[in-house]
Amino acid sequence: MLPTDAVQSLTLKAKLFRGFADPSRLSIIEALREGARSVSELVERTGLTQSNASNHLACLLDCGLVVREPRGRYAFYRLADERVASLLGLSDAILLEVACGVPGCVRYDAAAEGAP
Repeated sequence: MLPTDAVQSLTLKAKLFRGFADPSRLSIIEALREGARSVSELVERTGLTQSNASNHLACLLDCGLVVREPRGRYAFYRLADERVASLLGLSDAILLEVACGVPGCVRYDAAAEGAP
C-alpha cells in the first residue's frame, strides 16, 4: 500500500489532469498558449458559448491555471504559468512520437462515458 503522502500526491495530480481532460477547458487553455485573450476572443476561438466559456474560465481561475487581468472595461485571461504551455507542448510530442495508439483507444472513450 502507498504511503498517505504518495496517495495525496497522486490524487492531486489526477485532479490536475481532470482539469485538462475536459475538451472545453482544454480548448481554452490551448487558445491561451498564444497569449492573453478576452472572453469574447476565447468564445470566437473555441466555439463555446459565452456562458460556457465563462464557467470554464471560473474553474480554471479557481484552480490557478489561469489569471485574469482587467484592462479597462474588459478582462483578459492568460496562463498562470508558462509551464502549462510547455506541458501541452510535451503532450503534443508524446501523442506524435510515443502514444500513437491513443486516438484508437476505446477504453478512454468508455471511461469518459462512465463505463468501467
